[in-house]
Amino acid sequence: MNIYDMEKRIVRYGELIPCKTAFIDAHTPGSDKKENFTIIGGGVSESPDQHVHIKETPGFNVGAAGQPPRCRNSLHSHRTAEVFFVLKGRWKFFWGRWGTAGEVTLTEGDIINIPTGIFRGFENIGTDYGMIMAILGGDDAGGGVTWAPQVIEDASAHGLILAETGRLYDTKKGQTLPENIRPMPLLTTQELEEYPELTTKEVLPNHVARYWDLLAMADTLPINVIGENGLLIDRPGFEVDFLTRQSSSQTEESTENHTVLMPMRGHWKLSWENGEVVINPGDTVAIPPNLKHKIFPCMTGEASLYRITNTADLAGPTWKKHQ
Repeated sequence: MNIYDMEKRIVRYGELIPCKTAFIDAHTPGSDKKENFTIIGGGVSESPDQHVHIKETPGFNVGAAGQPPRCRNSLHSHRTAEVFFVLKGRWKFFWGRWGTAGEVTLTEGDIINIPTGIFRGFENIGTDYGMIMAILGGDDAGGGVTWAPQVIEDASAHGLILAETGRLYDTKKGQTLPENIRPMPLLTTQELEEYPELTTKEVLPNHVARYWDLLAMADTLPINVIGENGLLIDRPGFEVDFLTRQSSSQTEESTENHTVLMPMRGHWKLSWENGEVVINPGDTVAIPPNLKHKIFPCMTGEASLYRITNTADLAGPTWKKHQ
């Protein structure tokens, strides 16, 4: 693989293309200034205007959400894993039917693996534009999201209608539902009872890992953050590892699986037989299977990186050890 081919597999932070109409709450006050990015795979965007940087999916999708202060993402649920790590800013994640069952505040480098099947939302509670990076289980990212009923009702009041096909129609632009296509039905009371109201105590120990703890634990070897034997136990169809300067290596390695590299801090040199590039915080690199490569910090100072690798597990509900 030459430099040109590798560059096509790198999405630079400064070249990310946002979509401001990705979801049903794009016109709802308080949620109308968020930006959605689909980096690897189409994610769960509901808009035909969404730009996809790398269309080939390795068994999971990678995306990002950028929001100004006090902008929030409305309550929704996923059928497969939704993992976030905070690239920039201070964020509050909340969950439950009305977003009041529990909450946690995450800062830069922290990571959360939100349990499937619960309503969740998030808000930038910092003082500047913030960015969170996302990993979604499955090539189809679970086939879309399920919105809390009030989100669909609020959106309709501000001109956006979600079709049963999962596509958005903007009445402010004169768009209407095609003939024989119905609006997305609201969840019934009986269906809503199937969505658990997990407490903060139930979520934090099993689904949140703090950056400074990871930095300390990855002092000699990379640490498995999400995996069957990881700090956060799950088998979502991928594993997430955390590397630091001390746990990186200049020894070539390769795997039969797809690997995605996402720097958190510092500047990292990626080298392989036919070239080398430097990747930086916010960049995303898709390493193809069986490519021998090295990844290591190339400047002094704090350095950390998340590494995602696909597995043979099928994407689906959050896995528990006793299953």
